[in-house]
Amino acid sequence: MHVSAIIAAGGRGARFGGSQPKQLLMLGGVPILKRTVDAFLRGYPFIEVIVAVPAELAASPPDYLDDVIVVEGGARRQDSVANAFRAAAPSAQVVVIHDAARPLVTASLIERTVDAAFEHGAAIAALQATDTVKRGDASRVIRGTLPRDEIFLAQTPQAFRTGVLRDALALAASASDATDEAMLAEQAGHHVRLVDGDPRNLKITTPEDLEMAERLIGARGSAPAMRIGNGYDLHRLVAGRPLILGGITIPFDKGLQGHSDADAVCHAITDALLGAASAGDIGRHFPDTDPAWKDADSIVLLQRAAQIVSRAGYAIANLDVVVIAQQPRLVPHIDAIRHSVARALGIDVQQVSVKGKTNEGVDSMGAGESIAVHAVALLQHS
Repeated sequence: MHVSAIIAAGGRGARFGGSQPKQLLMLGGVPILKRTVDAFLRGYPFIEVIVAVPAELAASPPDYLDDVIVVEGGARRQDSVANAFRAAAPSAQVVVIHDAARPLVTASLIERTVDAAFEHGAAIAALQATDTVKRGDASRVIRGTLPRDEIFLAQTPQAFRTGVLRDALALAASASDATDEAMLAEQAGHHVRLVDGDPRNLKITTPEDLEMAERLIGARGSAPAMRIGNGYDLHRLVAGRPLILGGITIPFDKGLQGHSDADAVCHAITDALLGAASAGDIGRHFPDTDPAWKDADSIVLLQRAAQIVSRAGYAIANLDVVVIAQQPRLVPHIDAIRHSVARALGIDVQQVSVKGKTNEGVDSMGAGESIAVHAVALLQHS
């Protein structure tokens, strides 16, 4: 699945007040926009994240936008989204749109909205009303009671198949009262699915909202000082392939079979790192159904996993890797593998342990038909 993300950050936050856009204000010591961008960079394997920002910010974006595509926003929300959509990759099948002012969005909310859009064409996160809903007039006189089981409060993310979003944005020029892309999609004749939102997915509109977001962050508690992740990988040995472990090509008459270069050491470490950061697994970020990863250098995948870990606020404390192979003999190559992995991750070689074990002739590893790798990663809060 090729999914692009658009973060709408082109507004000025007039209702919030102040001298700078609200998305640049600090929340828990971190800019609101950075928190939102980071949630998307590590929350789902997007092919790209596009951020629409005010013109002056687009001309000189902050460092934390280095890993995204920055475009200039427009006068209205739909103009900003349209500018970002024009920058999206042609391969995108679904586009997710999210408000920069909702920095507490979770990976699970993003994922279920994307899944619903793939299935139904369009989907938004929304909260069903729990209070009795009254309809009033301009003088604050009640004119009716609405059935609350039919009332939903829209949030973002909102996700659309590209054709649906294209139809919706075609109406943007004439839709002066559109408050979100779902409304435009409805007007274009498309059905939009509702998925369960998250009450903590707060939109920061006023100073009181910012105070509430600070309390929500505090309620989550501080991140654990240490996180442990476990990784495992196994590949069959076949003729006609190079044997690559930890980025090192090892002389042997067989190599590991796989979609990428089948570097089981890098794959196991990648899974351990992602697991420790609660950021999914290697198949989610680098699926073997994606031709982009065909024969890919697994050192690159390992480096990308390290970036995800860093954005999640963690640093690598140490790695312990066990390679199970009846043959070839790995002892002469252990130090080269350790140095290669350490160099890829930007850590000291003393933080990397690699051990070679045989399987005493048992199972496919013992028969020399496969190689398996176990890895444990210890992360510390940075």
